[in-house]
Amino acid sequence: MSDPAKDQKPVAGMSFEDALAELESIVSRLESGDIPLETSIEIYERGAALRRHCEAKLKDAQLKIDKIVLDDSGEARAEPADLE
Repeated sequence: MSDPAKDQKPVAGMSFEDALAELESIVSRLESGDIPLETSIEIYERGAALRRHCEAKLKDAQLKIDKIVLDDSGEARAEPADLE
């Protein structure tokens, strides 16, 4: 029997879209309740890694879009970046 974990892409190298699609698949499988406990634990752990990866990708994208500016009172705030 083949180990499904060996066939998986490394999370760090995945695009946001691929990671999100796999995460959605994992959630569906877990919600079905039709898988053994050990498998549930394994795919839950993979799902947690995928969630962290997606959150990091979103944060990176947000940082590219936002820029930090100081207002007249010296308070820092984020505003949309001028990308043009």
